[in-house]
Amino acid sequence: MEHTKVNIRQLEIADIERFIGHLGEKSFRVKQIHEWLWQKHAHSFDEMTNLSKDLRQQLEANFTLPALTLNTTQLSEDGTLKTRFETFDHHMIEGVLIPTSERKTACVSSQIGCSLSCKFCATGYMERKRNLSYDEIYDQVVMINQQSEIHHEKSLSNIVFMGMGEPLLNYKNVLKAIERISAKDGLGMSQRRITVSTAGVAKGIKQLGDDQVRFKLALSLHAANDKKRNEIMPINESNNIEALIQALNYFYKKTGSEITFEYILFKDFNDSERDVVELT
Repeated sequence: MEHTKVNIRQLEIADIERFIGHLGEKSFRVKQIHEWLWQKHAHSFDEMTNLSKDLRQQLEANFTLPALTLNTTQLSEDGTLKTRFETFDHHMIEGVLIPTSERKTACVSSQIGCSLSCKFCATGYMERKRNLSYDEIYDQVVMINQQSEIHHEKSLSNIVFMGMGEPLLNYKNVLKAIERISAKDGLGMSQRRITVSTAGVAKGIKQLGDDQVRFKLALSLHAANDKKRNEIMPINESNNIEALIQALNYFYKKTGSEITFEYILFKDFNDSERDVVELT
């Protein structure tokens, strides 16, 4: 029977400890492997040069190490850098580096495509292929951080989940990616510098409250009443504004964290005085 390899970055450190113990290797090898996976950002087992050749061969025989590859970059005059990544199964996702004098922000994706069909979003017209794994989300941040250091000589200061996909429909992977990004043996970024933007998944917002997350939350609102929001954001038909208000109040009571409301002005659609009144 053919042996099925597993993604080594999907394993817990205890799983790697058991594997190393089974091989009769010294326990310090676990820390070395962990560093290569999450701090030195190895893309292959051959890059793990402080491991013996035999151990690298054992890792290669038993595990996979799928990693994103940087496909293209596009630099604008204001320093904004659009990045395009290829996944191990040959899908494309996008991220953006947004620089200002005070901040260097990465905008990252959580899914390949999106199922929500928001009328103002290019990704909304793409079929959702699958969720990104937490290590793929982590890879985006790592590589955008590298680009920030190349182009601006500064590391990332902030991360926003506002790229492709709806983060709360990939809940577990997004939270695990944030946990890894903020870990001391990851990138060590404070979760207060991370913002998750949602199109409005009421159940997911409440779950964030129950989990008492430390990162920030933003709601992509863009209309002050259900009729208009239904037109541009079909998710509103099942997660209407009243349901979102209840979910956001629940989140705030649980976490004490302020919420950002995102609102794009569309001429002659949501920019009237009446819209302003409804917003308040």
